[in-house]
Amino acid sequence: MSTLAPTDSPTPSPARASLRRVRGLVRANARLVVRNRLTLSYAVVLPLLPLLLVLGGDRGAIGPGAASVITVVMLALLFPVFYNTLSMIVTRRDELVLKRLRTGEVRDAELLVSLAAPGAIIAMLIGLVTIPAALALGVPAPQAPVLYLLTIAVASVTLATLAFWTAAWTRNAEAAQLTSMPVMALLVAGQLAVGFPDEVRRWIAYTPGGAVTDLVRGSWFGLGPDDGVDPTLDTLGAWAGAGVPLLVLVAWTLLGGWLAARSMRWEPRA
Repeated sequence: MSTLAPTDSPTPSPARASLRRVRGLVRANARLVVRNRLTLSYAVVLPLLPLLLVLGGDRGAIGPGAASVITVVMLALLFPVFYNTLSMIVTRRDELVLKRLRTGEVRDAELLVSLAAPGAIIAMLIGLVTIPAALALGVPAPQAPVLYLLTIAVASVTLATLAFWTAAWTRNAEAAQLTSMPVMALLVAGQLAVGFPDEVRRWIAYTPGGAVTDLVRGSWFGLGPDDGVDPTLDTLGAWAGAGVPLLVLVAWTLLGGWLAARSMRWEPRA
């Protein structure tokens, strides 16, 4: 009687194993976000509240609609992506979670992606929900919806990278409320640039907030950087004008990644 020799299970490829590790870490981090009601409220509810600003203006008016949608995008990038990623890195570093994970199979890049992914996913979902919600409130339909969603995706990577860098010089979770202020200022300044002189506004356009503001104005409302509330761009024009703002976001991403690579800390200071 012949017996069958045991066969070894195939070894997964390195890429598949890496994807499996990242997927497991993302699920774990997402559960922590969902279980924290305070974090979930400022990550999901707070960014959508600016849509109520539309109710105070003329139905279908571009001015209030543009202000509300841009504010929604800014808050979605600021809280779920930037601040949530920053606080998770600092908290898990202080609890020695990052140090323990790095002693196993998890690579540094996988760890960082898993920390930033829940916030980026929430930001994308907020961006998607904003479209039907804004339409129901009388805001005009997006001129280039794919570019609008691409803006949120690219800006999420930028803000996550800046969160990695900010975490490097944030001593603890309480200090994150102060160390996050420079990046918050870079976002808020872009949205407020409309009221600044042309010389100042020209420089603010090279901040992450300025780039996001220009991209949302063009992709949703067909507004150029120097336009008021009168659309001048069609779909092709919105894509054509997106080159410089997208490059600005990419440049900030590279800068943030370079700074984070030089100063990232995985355990508390002695």
